[in-house]
This record gives sequence, structure tokens and C-alpha cells, in this order.
Amino acid sequence: MRAAAIVALCAAVAGCVSSPVDTGAALPQQDPKWASPECQQARTAASDYAQREKDHPGWGFGVLLGPYSMGMVAAVKEHERQQRRLLARQVHLQCSSQPLPKDLDFDPAIYAPKKTQYP
Repeated sequence: MRAAAIVALCAAVAGCVSSPVDTGAALPQQDPKWASPECQQARTAASDYAQREKDHPGWGFGVLLGPYSMGMVAAVKEHERQQRRLLARQVHLQCSSQPLPKDLDFDPAIYAPKKTQYP
């Protein structure tokens, strides 16, 4: 029971990255990059991702599978957090001439899938 509570707390904290849609809305629309096709494409991708996040089963699905699925739910939430950070970074880069904020200034390769070697 204690382990499930710790996993749930970690997953809840991991989901605290701001939405890429909110990041795009906070950027100045007077920026010359705002009207570019790349910015429009990045904002559309962020909006599509936000809608997909709302449509998936979320925590209720994990509760239905039982306590052993909490790790799976935590992994899904962590993946969603990573995707939100990557999309927010992409929206900022495509839509703003300002430097990246500290929370989006990271190497995107850290979220790239790792090559697995099997024996």
C-alpha cells in the first residue's frame, strides 16, 4: 500500500508540466515568427496532443486494472510529461524570437528512445 502511494505521488508530480497550448498562448503574437507556417504547424500539433490527452482513459483506467497497474500508469504519466515538454519547447522555438526559458532549455535528445541491446 505504501509503495502504491509513493508511485501515485511521483506520477502526480510528474504531470505538473505546463501545457504546450498554454505556452503558445503566452507568447507575444506581435513576434514575426508567430504568423509563420512552422509556428502554425507547431501550435496545431500542440493542440492535437492536448486533445488526445483529454480523450485517453487516464487514472480511471489504472484503478480498474488494480494496484499492480500503478507502475504502468506512472510510466504513462511520465511519458506524457516528456511529450508536453518537447511540444512546449518546439512551440516556443517556432513561434518566438525570445530565448528559451530555463524550464525548456534542455537537450531534446534526452527523451529520444534508447537503443536496447539484447544478449
